[in-house]
Amino acid sequence: MSALTLLDYALPQTDPAPPRRSIRKLFTPLFRAVAESAKAWRAESAGFWQADGERYWMPRLVFQRPGDTPDFKLGIFAGVHGDEPAGVLALCDLVRALEAAPVRGRGYAIHVYPLVNPTGYEDGTRHARSGKDLNREFWRGSLEPEAALLEREILREKYHGYIALHSDHTSEGFYAFARGATLTAHMLRPALLAAEEALPINRTDSIGGFHAEEGIIHSAIDGILSAPPGARPTPFEVVLASPSIAPLHLQRAGFVLAIAEILTHYRRLIAFGGEL
Repeated sequence: MSALTLLDYALPQTDPAPPRRSIRKLFTPLFRAVAESAKAWRAESAGFWQADGERYWMPRLVFQRPGDTPDFKLGIFAGVHGDEPAGVLALCDLVRALEAAPVRGRGYAIHVYPLVNPTGYEDGTRHARSGKDLNREFWRGSLEPEAALLEREILREKYHGYIALHSDHTSEGFYAFARGATLTAHMLRPALLAAEEALPINRTDSIGGFHAEEGIIHSAIDGILSAPPGARPTPFEVVLASPSIAPLHLQRAGFVLAIAEILTHYRRLIAFGGEL
């Protein structure tokens, strides 16, 4: 099945007024809708912690088609940097899109973590309120509660694949980072082409100081949100990055289009060849 088109799900065609930085306003309507009427999703909390005397929580939404026996389990993450709202909103769009067309998630259990850094989101900052960049804290024995919580989740769930959403203020186009199973690049090429329905691809030969080929880079900084070191079997790891200078509604659309294509192509590649 082809990727979602822009007409497959309700998405604003222009950018609305910037939302107030309220986690409650962001998630209450979505979680209420899931609780009241969703058949393929359930809404949960992955855990709680304290910051500046306030209690924070990490939302988790879990997809599985009724009656389906999943072959693959994926973790999808956004909001690692609090000043990158496009990925957070895109995962809310993805929940609605897969609820409307759950066949697109056939064979998957999908765990969506739409806001990894709630204090940064509230404050409109890249870092968590502790001052730490959470995307440098993973698998380093970090004391940051968000990183520790997600590491426990990842170790328990043993995902077959990881998708993280980011926005880049230095890029004028959509791009991706690939690591893990060798099929990842084969999966990402059609995903980027799908995203191009919304945004241009960054086809420069250097992105963020890393060598790139047709919008895909293969190098990364240590400490990013990822599979645990030495995970076996080797999961695929993908980072999708939108250009933050682009209209927000187009960034959201690009992410959903790319994820939909990844779901289709990963299932197909496993079925017809496994590790290419």
